[in-house]
Amino acid sequence: MQQRPLTRLDQVQLDAVVRRHEMFRNARIGGARATLSFFDLNGLDLEGRDLAHADFVGASLRGANLAGARLDCASMFATDLRLANLVNASLIKTDLRGACLRGAILIGANLFEADLRDGSLAEKDRDGSLRIIQVEAQPTETSGADLSGANLTNARLSGAMAIHTDFTDALMRGCKLVRATMRGANFTGSNLEGADLSGADLRGACLRGAVLTGANMVMTELTDADMEDALTDDPVGRVVAELGRPLDELLHDHIRWVGSSGAEGTALDLSGFDLRHAPSLAHTCLTMLRAVGATLYGLDLTSVQLQAAVLEKGDLRLAKLVSGDLRGVNLRNAKLNNADLRKANLRPLYFDERRSMHSDLSGARLRYADLRGACLREVNFAGADLSFANLSGCDLTKTDLTNARMFGAKVDLRSLSDGAILDGVAGLKL
Repeated sequence: MQQRPLTRLDQVQLDAVVRRHEMFRNARIGGARATLSFFDLNGLDLEGRDLAHADFVGASLRGANLAGARLDCASMFATDLRLANLVNASLIKTDLRGACLRGAILIGANLFEADLRDGSLAEKDRDGSLRIIQVEAQPTETSGADLSGANLTNARLSGAMAIHTDFTDALMRGCKLVRATMRGANFTGSNLEGADLSGADLRGACLRGAVLTGANMVMTELTDADMEDALTDDPVGRVVAELGRPLDELLHDHIRWVGSSGAEGTALDLSGFDLRHAPSLAHTCLTMLRAVGATLYGLDLTSVQLQAAVLEKGDLRLAKLVSGDLRGVNLRNAKLNNADLRKANLRPLYFDERRSMHSDLSGARLRYADLRGACLREVNFAGADLSFANLSGCDLTKTDLTNARMFGAKVDLRSLSDGAILDGVAGLKL
């Protein structure tokens, strides 16, 4: 095994290479693909640059700034990325086999279908035989890295070393983690739906509130792992079959009850029911529905009518509530992480000139929720967690954000110029 020497580049030299690569990416004359294999780029700045399809094989980017950089399909085989800043970087289908990400920050990074399996570099000797080149990280190591909120959908981490790595709220659907070593890793709130964890070492890992539906956990080592509130294939509470009658019939009775102001039909109460396997409720009238603590994870609720509905402590993670009418809804302490609430209407529900009902999302968890274009007038978000939520284009007039967590949340600052959309908002710290 031999240590391969690295060639040092300074910032000016690197900028020249990147400029030519960006010209290459835009099919401009004079452009050339960046070939930075076995270069020392430690501590250099590549923030926001387009380096898709670039060659970083065996390079060292220790402590480099790659925040927001585009690295899709880049060759980063056995690359040293220790302590690198990769916040919001795009690494779609990037080859990271044998790479070292120890202590790297990948908050919000997109690693869709990235390859993080183990790997070794080799080159041919003069006699044609292969010689292993020594690299510091074999197998791929992400120990101590921060991948909270990262998109690892269909990523391949089989055999990877990820001890004490932070995967909080990460999207890991279909992720391959076969025989991965992830002792003490934090998967709080992460989505591991359909992931392959067979033979993985998860001893002492935190899986609180994680989604594990459809996950393969054959021979997975879970000694001392914290599985509190994890969502598995096992029913949460009562199942739809226990309703006694078909759900569509009960919905019909509920609509009659709403339309007749209680004179006909029967109000629907789904409190404590697991509705994951229920038919689509898109465009359905669920006005004044009572579903305290119900599980509606991932349901299609597009354009649903939920005026004055009580969904307190409900699980609506990844639910699709686009264009829904949620005026006066009660979602106190509900889980709405990654929910799609674009153009939803949560303004007060007015009964007459004197009576109204405000939407209540106090204490709710809306981490990474998409609220673009939603009407949030006078909504109570006191104590809610809106970290990394997208609030662009929202009407926040008189909205109560007292003690709400807003770390990383996106707010359209253009609305500050006239004060119309943010008029009277409480608790918003910019």
